[in-house]
Amino acid sequence: MILIGLGGNLPHPDYGPPENTLEAALERLSARGVHVAARSRWYVTPPFPPSISPQPWYVNGVARLETAEEPGRLLQILHEIEWSFGRVRQERWAPRWIDLDLLAHGGSVLSATGIHGVPQLPHPRMADRAFVLLPLQEVAPHWRHPVSGRTAADMLQIADASGVSLLQAEKEVAGAAASR
Repeated sequence: MILIGLGGNLPHPDYGPPENTLEAALERLSARGVHVAARSRWYVTPPFPPSISPQPWYVNGVARLETAEEPGRLLQILHEIEWSFGRVRQERWAPRWIDLDLLAHGGSVLSATGIHGVPQLPHPRMADRAFVLLPLQEVAPHWRHPVSGRTAADMLQIADASGVSLLQAEKEVAGAAASR
């Protein structure tokens, strides 16, 4: 099972709000021959880490992919899609239009080697991030972390999910407040 995380917190000049940009990225994956087998709903999440300067909240989700591409090549495709949307990686945790992370690639366990383009798998911080785990359990409820053996639901029992909510729920609340 191949899983990616998607996120962004800035409106893109061509696509608009982050959720539209992320939908366009999924279309680009399909155009590159990577089948999107399932995708989660979009979640609204506070900036991480909380101590960083004020910035817009993020829209995050997870997609389950089907492809014959090896992890390094798939990561390259994800980065090429980011670049095609104008993403330049300069500062960690900076606001961004798009962020595509390879979370898991089958049962692969790869350590960081310092070689650009070789991902660390599974993603080293996914077990601590509710903004990854909540959507992950939607698209892969039975997936197990290849090192710990835990499911997303198991990991969510420990992760801090405060502030994470469904985007649709946020829009409904905002719409109800605006109609008053």
